Amino acid sequence: MSDITLEQLRQKIRDFAAARDWDQFHSPKNLSMAMIVEAAELVEHFQWLTEEQSHSLPDDKRDEVENELADIFLYLIRIADKLDIDLLNAANNKIKINAEKYPADKVRGSAKKYNEY
Repeated sequence: MSDITLEQLRQKIRDFAAARDWDQFHSPKNLSMAMIVEAAELVEHFQWLTEEQSHSLPDDKRDEVENELADIFLYLIRIADKLDIDLLNAANNKIKINAEKYPADKVRGSAKKYNEY
């Protein structure tokens, strides 16, 4: 487990981009497109696997998945930074919204969407 905070990681990514003069390319549009490309690369690792196989990846495959997740996470943090969005606050707010939309007593064990129950 890392001792780095989300804010420290955000600054580290900001500094990394600045040192390479990449800020000019890091619009929310470009970053979101790059993030979805990385998400597609993540999905590719699970394509055609069974549910069971997806839970027990070989070490080399797991390392590749770890790298794809890191890419997605870094782009997500960078987009949030560019739009001045507090990701922890946004996530907490979304959990509250989802708790209202999906009350545990109504949806336990169901994959239905909130407007289907």
